Amino acid sequence: MTAVHRESNYKRRGWKRADVSRAILISIILALLWTSCKDSVTEPGVSNVVFPDSLVSYSQHVDALFQQSCVPGCHDARMNDGNLNLERPSWSNLINHQPQLVIPRQASNCLLVERLDGRIPPPMPPFQPLNTNQLNGIKKWINEGALNN
Repeated sequence: MTAVHRESNYKRRGWKRADVSRAILISIILALLWTSCKDSVTEPGVSNVVFPDSLVSYSQHVDALFQQSCVPGCHDARMNDGNLNLERPSWSNLINHQPQLVIPRQASNCLLVERLDGRIPPPMPPFQPLNTNQLNGIKKWINEGALNN
């Protein structure tokens, strides 16, 4: 197809070459913006952390979950919602928080678990609740002593 033939197709449809170029440029920009906003690792509420049935590690499981589900946008140094900063290192902030969020070996009496499972509203994280494996994993970590491991 020649340039003259293409030009006549644009004119027949009522388009100008500049309109087509502008539409293509806008489409490219929108596609780039849309794909740059999709981040499955750091997007709040999205977590792929899977907890084992026993020997739950704070650094490998609990903290990894917090970094993906809680820190971005809420429990970081800037926002610090509820005076709880879960940015690394987070274990001491969690264990020493007042009011006490974690009571080692007593998951059923922990404020943290009550917030995570929704017994104390609003449930955390607010937009994407933890799945059963994650909630049970945090309870298991607490019942195993809430160690910094």
